[in-house]
Amino acid sequence: MIITQDLSKQFGEFRAVEGVDLRVEPGEVLALLGPNGAGKTTTVRMLTSVLRPTRGAASVAGYNVVSEAARVRACVGVLTEQHGLYHRMPAGEYLDFFAQIYGLGASERGARVRGMLEQFGLYEERKRHIGEYSKGMRQKLALARALLHNPPVLLLDEPTSAMDPESARLVRDSIRALRSASRTIIICTHNLAEAEELADQIAIIRRGRIIARGSPAALKEALLGPVEYEVRFASSLDGRELRLPEGARLTAWGEAWCRYQASDPEQTNPRVLRALLEAGLAVTSLQEAPRSLEQVYLKAVGAAQEEEAQDG
Repeated sequence: MIITQDLSKQFGEFRAVEGVDLRVEPGEVLALLGPNGAGKTTTVRMLTSVLRPTRGAASVAGYNVVSEAARVRACVGVLTEQHGLYHRMPAGEYLDFFAQIYGLGASERGARVRGMLEQFGLYEERKRHIGEYSKGMRQKLALARALLHNPPVLLLDEPTSAMDPESARLVRDSIRALRSASRTIIICTHNLAEAEELADQIAIIRRGRIIARGSPAALKEALLGPVEYEVRFASSLDGRELRLPEGARLTAWGEAWCRYQASDPEQTNPRVLRALLEAGLAVTSLQEAPRSLEQVYLKAVGAAQEEEAQDG
């Protein structure tokens, strides 16, 4: 659904995006992660045919972003950090106005506008001017605008920014419900927990370049190493030496816990538990050690910084 090859954008001497290669399949959600100024928004603007690439190529839903710009814009829904909402208009009229721009007929337009307002809890507030809305309400209205024409591609820049927890959960649930075999979603976000919850694929961008890409599980394996298992004990080990069965390698331990790697978890974990109990240790839990996308992100950025320092 989205393909980029060597996609690059340069402003004078500044390289905002450099050699980005992406392939996002129908039905996938890609989270594009990176600090402010990393090139996320510039990449999205090229994918929506707002900016012309300096080098490389990109297609969205089969349309070239340069030579078929009008078709690209017709098949994408975009939520940007700067919403561009018309504060003097009532919300219902605002969505109806954009539904007309999208070419929806009168009956379809009315049903679609009402459905969007109801989905995001704004129907009772439809007659209020947008300038009277809270930041979270404006964010939901902007997302409703992006979905009006039921686009096959969604490009969402910080979709839950400035929202209270309840509204953010509503938007995340909506994004999850929008997933289908025929729709692709790209989310630019600083919320790593949100990215891990929603995304099938992660791409980390730094200084305009993709420095890591893959599924959350694959990135954890590649950057953090093999899965570890953590055992918690009811009382202190008091310096006791832990002896684990064959297939388990002790990697870390503390006063009342230990971690190990298992060559074959399904076979090894029951043997580990049995050995610890037979040694007289009161085990309160045995589970996979938690590993977050934040750890992956920091590891990838740290490796990129070291590489830049060596090259510099």
